[in-house]
Amino acid sequence: MKLVILDGYALNPGDLSYEPLRQFGELTVYDRTDTEAEAIARIGDSEIVLVNKVPITETLLAACPGIRLICVQATGYNVVDCAACARRGIPVTNVPSYGTAAVAQFTLALMLEVCHRIGYHDQLVHQGRWASCGSFCFWDTPQMELAGKTLGIVGFGRIGQAVAKAAKGFDMRVLAFTRTRRPEGESLAQYVSLDTLLEESDFVSLHCPLTPATEKLINADTLGKMRNGAVLINTSRGGLVDEYAVRAALESGHLRAAAVDVVAEEPITAGNPLLGAPNCLITPHMAWAPVESRQRLLNCVIENIRCFLNGAPQNVVNL
Repeated sequence: MKLVILDGYALNPGDLSYEPLRQFGELTVYDRTDTEAEAIARIGDSEIVLVNKVPITETLLAACPGIRLICVQATGYNVVDCAACARRGIPVTNVPSYGTAAVAQFTLALMLEVCHRIGYHDQLVHQGRWASCGSFCFWDTPQMELAGKTLGIVGFGRIGQAVAKAAKGFDMRVLAFTRTRRPEGESLAQYVSLDTLLEESDFVSLHCPLTPATEKLINADTLGKMRNGAVLINTSRGGLVDEYAVRAALESGHLRAAAVDVVAEEPITAGNPLLGAPNCLITPHMAWAPVESRQRLLNCVIENIRCFLNGAPQNVVNL
């Protein structure tokens, strides 16, 4: 059995170990794979392919007929042509819930950063602004409490519900818009339409998958329905928002702030419209990155392979 990891650095920059995967056979790990031709050459006759963001296309599958299993080392699997894999009888597995706690925590961290701009004020202190201000206290941006504010959560699966639980701890009112209403969500949020959520929320946080139906869900029209001074948070997928429309809303002052951990093209390019936009916080797709969550992810990948080899595959998304 041959296994190949095409972009292993994303999950494991050196603080985890891929050694447990060697129990299944000969393992080759590449930090990054940049082109389809490179991916085809590196897969060769490997039977199990592990990827994070390397596209698995019809062309690649045709060139690598030995593939028996595709393991996505993430929750999102839109990089894989799942239909093409299904036609060949190749299961595609993902890891559905490893980062719930981490992403929920990061979402609240972004909200709190918008409220207090803690990092910015730390820089000002080190630049001498507090020492020279003549007062025992100093702040350079408007400060805000979360208590009593309304949080609208778009997408109310595991992560959305975890964010709601944390928000309740700050005495926030929580609204939710989702395609699937679950009884357990009733105790955490009030289910409403998207328009109602946008109109009534002080913070709008995105936690839905990127699909043709949700692409650019946040656009000039939906931004216009948000209340003046609202805050947009995105820790899900960059493609959920029209970045030019978000910049325009920030420049006009309609949005108080935006805080995003994801952008449409990653890594971010010099021409991204959010760069240089006022009151826009951008972090480099790191909400999932705590070592604890990445270890859970790797453990699940190992179990996905074990279950497949035992004839009872789990977390299959295409068959």
